[in-house]
Amino acid sequence: MLKGDPGKILSYGMVGGGPGSFIGEVHRRAIGLLGGARLEAGAFSRDRDKSLALGTELGLEPSRIYPDPLTMARTEAALPGGIDFAVIAAPNDVHYPAARAFLEAGIAVVCDKPLALSVEEGEDLAALARDRQLLFCTTYTYSGYPAVKEARRLVASGRLGTLRFVQVEYLQEWLSRPLETEAGADKVWRLDPARTGAASSLGDIGTHAEHLVSYVTGKAITRVAARIEALVPGRGLDDTASILAELEGGVSALIWTSQAVPGASNGLALRLVGSEASLAWRQEDPEVLVLSPFGQGEQRLRRGRDFGPGDLPFHRLPAGHPGGFYEAFAGLYGPFLRALAERKAGHGAGPGGPGDRAGSKPDFPDAEAGLAGLRFMAACGESSRHEAAWTKV
Repeated sequence: MLKGDPGKILSYGMVGGGPGSFIGEVHRRAIGLLGGARLEAGAFSRDRDKSLALGTELGLEPSRIYPDPLTMARTEAALPGGIDFAVIAAPNDVHYPAARAFLEAGIAVVCDKPLALSVEEGEDLAALARDRQLLFCTTYTYSGYPAVKEARRLVASGRLGTLRFVQVEYLQEWLSRPLETEAGADKVWRLDPARTGAASSLGDIGTHAEHLVSYVTGKAITRVAARIEALVPGRGLDDTASILAELEGGVSALIWTSQAVPGASNGLALRLVGSEASLAWRQEDPEVLVLSPFGQGEQRLRRGRDFGPGDLPFHRLPAGHPGGFYEAFAGLYGPFLRALAERKAGHGAGPGGPGDRAGSKPDFPDAEAGLAGLRFMAACGESSRHEAAWTKV
């Protein structure tokens, strides 16, 4: 059980995350790190045999291994001990119908990004979660890192002075070659517009960049001038985006994302420029923030030693024992599970709706954050179609 939580161990079901799924295993391991919830149900694959095999391997009762998300949502909602929340770790085209089914059944949701295939679908999910007063988490993983939370605190505290400029790049290499023409291309669902949507790379990693900017600065992106393209000849979907952006208050930002950069692994990097100092963070060195005050040398701030007290709930290891991607995912799940456990225990009523303690909103990206990502993608697409014209988000 999560430390300090008032209720029982929560139970959850998973949609997707079947055999060979990287992200499904990440979800399960991250929840396991916290010990606050137990996997009790699943619809892991469109292939019924594969779903049954994995569910059995994970120790589920056969009766709770379902053929599809809709059946799972309706059945679990009717069970006396049905699941408390659903995790959607499936291709993009599954996100909206699955999330909607669980929300309609009165079950909280954790959903991978992008939230849906269109702004309209995202608006529907956000409204449904709000109207039903159900918790909804969109898994923008990188906001779970303690260093990212410390960066947000430093910006809000004024340590950087007046924020003037933000730069984000997110670079990978896996789409550097024409996978569409290679053997097994049918298994690369991110290159299939029917499953991934109108945008491939922009939805996969571009939305992470958008959320990182908005989360750390506390400012939404208000307009963009974007060029969305495929660097690999003949590719039907995007693999690269170059985006000028403007944030609330007129702050400028530059976002470059690409999955066609040979040699890049998972190169997410953030730089914030203020009137008094700049601040930099790299996901591949996630424990460190580099603070550079005007006229002084670089200061390397490390988790567990130099960060403020706000990141303490997100520590799972002593200083000097590096955390990583699983811990960042757990950093999202921690606040979500605590908020859900408090609701189940009937504690108070706060800004998140009945069942939340009074106080600040739980620190995880919700359906509105997912909707912001969809609006960002739509504005970038519109801008790119009009020769990078400035477009409101």
